Amino acid sequence: MHDQIEQTGISANKLAAALALWPAWQRADFQLINHTENATFLLTLPDGNKSVLRVHRYGYNSAAAIQSELAWMQALRRDKGMFTPTPIPGANSAALQSAPVNINTEVPAQFMVLFEFETGREPSEHDDLQHSFEELGRLAAKAHQHVQSWTPPDGFERLQWTENTILDPDGLWGDWRKAPLMDARRAVYQQLDQTLRQRLIAFGKSKARYGLIHADMRLANLLIDGDQTKLIDFDDCGYCWYLYDFAAAISFIEDSPKVPQLRDAWLKGYREIHALSKEDEAELETMIMLRRMALTAWIGSHISSPFAAEMAKDFVPRGVPLIENYLATHG
Repeated sequence: MHDQIEQTGISANKLAAALALWPAWQRADFQLINHTENATFLLTLPDGNKSVLRVHRYGYNSAAAIQSELAWMQALRRDKGMFTPTPIPGANSAALQSAPVNINTEVPAQFMVLFEFETGREPSEHDDLQHSFEELGRLAAKAHQHVQSWTPPDGFERLQWTENTILDPDGLWGDWRKAPLMDARRAVYQQLDQTLRQRLIAFGKSKARYGLIHADMRLANLLIDGDQTKLIDFDDCGYCWYLYDFAAAISFIEDSPKVPQLRDAWLKGYREIHALSKEDEAELETMIMLRRMALTAWIGSHISSPFAAEMAKDFVPRGVPLIENYLATHG
């Protein structure tokens, strides 16, 4: 058990051996820096050079889906000048590698991607968040604008974030009905579920409203490096309503009194780059509540994660006033 890296299920010895897939990095030390769906490690060579290794959770994304993610990231960098992560190919010249790194020998080989280390810092709550959200809006608009004229390569495959794949019992992130502290509040959550489905069906999935998005464009996935803003972690990118990118930006802080100001800042930045109708803007609250339901499901299905366990203490009860306010105006 001492070979396991925290709660990742990854063997330190097996991971060290797997670094031989990138010969220039096989002597690197590694340190876990993030663990949600995947495990992310900072690699450091004896000379101080760094890179970032992402070990994918087995079964979450297929090889085609990961290669599609990498293709879009590189297209955004090439076509829009956006600063997105750059993969480092392995000895066989492929960006996507795999190796059996789990402590459980029954878990097959897991996919891995090594990225160049990006300098910069994550925006903090002490920063000018309005400025940061304006930049988030601009980045989202650039990405959405790109998608509407980009032809994906053959075999392109990403997740579909729809009302069904988020709200159904077999949703991509789990079942919101199984979230901790849900039983006493299930009726109001069920009413929200039904309202969201009705409004999203009416809103529709036209090409002007629905397409490939980052789907996790939070401040935690930005790096500020001087005058440059870098967008990282495309692992959840998939097909969804474009405005869901704003909802993702306020993940876990939907009930903050700052949200109206942040919303205005995001819209200001977005409209500097790409048009957005008032009809679309009117469904922002719907996207916020859809994301809230996705997070509710995620917490329930990831309760073994320390972060999810901490959020579970009050996430469902805190959601009730938000739901009641939404239903009063949108129900």
